[in-house]
Amino acid sequence: MLTLFTSRFQEFRPAQGVPVRITRGAPRFRLSYQLTRTVAELAPAASYFHKPRPAFTDAYRADLARFGAGRIAELLGAIAASEQEHRLVLLCFEDLAKPDQWCHRRIFADWWAETTGDQVRELGPMAGPSPYEQGTLL
Repeated sequence: MLTLFTSRFQEFRPAQGVPVRITRGAPRFRLSYQLTRTVAELAPAASYFHKPRPAFTDAYRADLARFGAGRIAELLGAIAASEQEHRLVLLCFEDLAKPDQWCHRRIFADWWAETTGDQVRELGPMAGPSPYEQGTLL
């Protein structure tokens, strides 16, 4: 069994599960927990990292589709098995409590739910429902 969540580095608490970095770079600030797991395949590529949201979303979703849910599940499942914990929290930097913020972690969450049927809940505060879920930005 694998249970996925998303959050930002600053909001994560160890009781929530295993922290997993899904960013291109590591945090340059002190964390109150050990961050030893990374899934680089879930980090956005440099080629579209600074693109506007629609282009970014299209390119990121294309990368996810290319990797495939099976391969991503294998990578995440290996972490869960190694840590003996089914709850993984996929982390990045954006503060989604701010109305103007958006983030690849929620694009992943919506793609994962569409692809596998498994929901990925955000553990930190969000300014509103994911715009990706409504299909408005896809």
